Amino acid sequence: MTSIKFNQSITTLHTDDRSFVHNLSETLHDNIPSNRPIIILCIGTDRSTGDSLGPLIGYMLKQKPIKDLHVYGTIDQPVHAKNLKETLDDIYETYQLPCIIAIDAALSSLPKVKSIDVEVGPLIPGAAVKKDIKPVGDLSIKGYVNIGGFMEFTILQNTRLSVVMKMAKQIAQALYYMDIKRKRNKSFVKIKTP
Repeated sequence: MTSIKFNQSITTLHTDDRSFVHNLSETLHDNIPSNRPIIILCIGTDRSTGDSLGPLIGYMLKQKPIKDLHVYGTIDQPVHAKNLKETLDDIYETYQLPCIIAIDAALSSLPKVKSIDVEVGPLIPGAAVKKDIKPVGDLSIKGYVNIGGFMEFTILQNTRLSVVMKMAKQIAQALYYMDIKRKRNKSFVKIKTP
C-alpha cells in the first residue's frame, strides 16, 4: 500500500506511515501561498470523542512556539456549527486575504480509518452528523477517525480516544514543521535581498 495517493487535488496520507508527518508538512507547505496570513481553523467539539480531532489539534498547536499560523478552535474555545459563521466573520475582519486551512474529523470505510485527505479546496463541516453548513477553507484536512454508515452521531461519540489523540498529535506536529519551514524561507528571502 502506498502512503500517498493522488486523486485530482486530493492527497491521502495514512498515520501509520512512518513518514506521515513529513509528507503532510511538505504537502501543506507546497500548497499554501507565501504572502498571505495562514489560518488554521480546527473544527469540532470537545463533547464528542470522535469530533474532538480539530479542537485537540488547535490545543496542541497553541502549546508550540508557532510564528506564522493563527489558530482558531481549541478544547477551551471550540469552533463548531453554532459559532462557525461568527468565527469566519472575525477571521475576515482581522486578516486581509487569509488562507484558511480547515480541519475536521470525518467517518469513512474501514480502510480509511486513521488516514487523512488533504484537499486543495474547502471541506463541508458537520457532514457526518448531517448538519447543513457551507463549505469552508482554501485547503482542507479531513481526518478519518472511525467507520461511517448507520447512526454516525453515536459512532463519533464512541470513537476511541487513542486514535483521535494520535492523529491530532501527528497533524499538529506536521503543521508546526510547516510553520518552521515558512519562517526559514522568509528569513532566507530577507537575507538574500539587498
